Amino acid sequence: ECIKLPSSGYILYLILLSISDMFFFFLFLSLSEDDVDLEALVNDMNSSFESLYTSCSVQTESTPLLHNGQPHRSATYQTQAQPTSPHQRLHRSQPMHILAVRRLQEEEQQYRTSSLPAIPNPFPELCSPASSPTLSSGSLPQCQPSGKYIIKIFSEDGMGKVVEIPADMMARDLCQFLVYKNHCVDDNSWALVEHHPALGLERCLEDHELVVQVQASMTSESKFLFRKNYAKYEFFKNPLNFFPEQMVAWCQETNGTIPPSQLLQNFLNSSSCPEIQGYLYVKEMGRKSWKKLYVFLRRSGLYFSTKGTSKEPRHLQLLADLEDSNVFTVITGRKLHNAPTDFEFCIKPNKVRNEVKELRMLCAEDEQSRTCWMTAFRLFKYGILLYQNYKIPQQRKTLLSHFSAPVRSVSENSLVAMDFSGRIGRVIDNPVEAQSAAMEEGHAWRKRSHRMNILGSPSPLHPSSLSGVIHRTQLWFHGRISREESHKLIHQQGRVDGMFLLRDSQSNPKAFVLTMCHHQKIKHFQILPCEEDGQMFLSLDDGATKFTDLIQLVEFYTLNRGVLPCKLKHPCTTVAL
Repeated sequence: ECIKLPSSGYILYLILLSISDMFFFFLFLSLSEDDVDLEALVNDMNSSFESLYTSCSVQTESTPLLHNGQPHRSATYQTQAQPTSPHQRLHRSQPMHILAVRRLQEEEQQYRTSSLPAIPNPFPELCSPASSPTLSSGSLPQCQPSGKYIIKIFSEDGMGKVVEIPADMMARDLCQFLVYKNHCVDDNSWALVEHHPALGLERCLEDHELVVQVQASMTSESKFLFRKNYAKYEFFKNPLNFFPEQMVAWCQETNGTIPPSQLLQNFLNSSSCPEIQGYLYVKEMGRKSWKKLYVFLRRSGLYFSTKGTSKEPRHLQLLADLEDSNVFTVITGRKLHNAPTDFEFCIKPNKVRNEVKELRMLCAEDEQSRTCWMTAFRLFKYGILLYQNYKIPQQRKTLLSHFSAPVRSVSENSLVAMDFSGRIGRVIDNPVEAQSAAMEEGHAWRKRSHRMNILGSPSPLHPSSLSGVIHRTQLWFHGRISREESHKLIHQQGRVDGMFLLRDSQSNPKAFVLTMCHHQKIKHFQILPCEEDGQMFLSLDDGATKFTDLIQLVEFYTLNRGVLPCKLKHPCTTVAL
């Protein structure tokens, strides 16, 4: 290949170009002595050189490249006139006037600014909507939530508290923080509740759920509640009370009693296929009518049979999916949805906010069956995660026990009768002697207190005057609340055996009422005052067992069953944040 050398016109142009460079050099040297209009001179020189360059470029011809001695077809160039655009007219050694340089610098700066991604405004609340920078789709990459978030927690009395939490804080950690912050008893029974007043729904968050993610799916009217929930992991302790054999298909197929450990393993094992079955009232979507259907709950979802109790796949239709839904308790009562019973619950998809029509409303025959359905829903959805959440507090308590002093447990096995009448004390082994000693000590204490009352009026700090009001400082005493309100409190904190509270009687101003739960049923026992030897006592069994105050009564029935169906175990308490 060969290339033709430049013509004589182009060489003349290069000579003139070097002369112009020398001219500019002497020109700038003379500026210090004379006041010359530099811009006018440069414009004149540019116009003369542009005309010269145009004439030379028209006369200049280029020979096409040769490939093996022959002209190449794709390398044929046509002589074209130079473009008139300032950007295309610029060449390496060609002089430019100052205005063009400034214009090019401004355009280059504008181009660089527009090519960079928009920087978000760190203070958008200080700018108007028009001046606030907005990110266009795709200008910045999507990032995971990080940093600090503001969460508002409410207590049972309606008071709220604002806390700042990280994005990865779980419900378990937030409850632990609130327990320490408010000096509550850390018995691993506190829970965070997702409450939707507009829909009349609420549910207890699982310990491993991220609080920030749950808040992102809530509306502005929804809120978090901090309360007790004794029934959160009660099914791990007494699984047979939560899963009746007639509702578990696996138990019916074996035709025998299933051990509790084997029943739980069947639910927690992902390779097994347990099934909960039974009749449920299902509300039709967008209507007020209810239908009684035979329903099956499996790991894949909630189904109902279109033909009686048939389990054949062609007779099953999907009611709700477990993956993208959560089970809620209905707290508005049966009148709002015209429910056939009081035992309502709901399956709410995560994408639904305030649309009542998108909710899957269900209704059970009794409280035990509703608890079975809701507990099985949690087990099928989370599986082994629930068992890990149940074991974590126990492991933490085991670790802390190595660094703390051992605490003696107060129970009926650790309390013994002692006789201190001699020089040294002795343990009374004979139960008859222990009972007579307790009765003798009680009569002596009553006579002593009665003698002090006769001698003079006791001071305000005397125990006999405090016995009538000291119980009001206890967490299990709730004052003048109604029967329905006591039912609501026990239902909210879990219907487990031994849950109790005490309140003032509405029918008798001098009496009190013990409200407790046994076998998921709420029972009431009236505590009446009785008089003996001029001394007032409180009794639960018509005077057979007498107590000076409610604190003594609660301590007694915590250790002894007496006339109650079970011992008092879990006080129904509220906390003020």
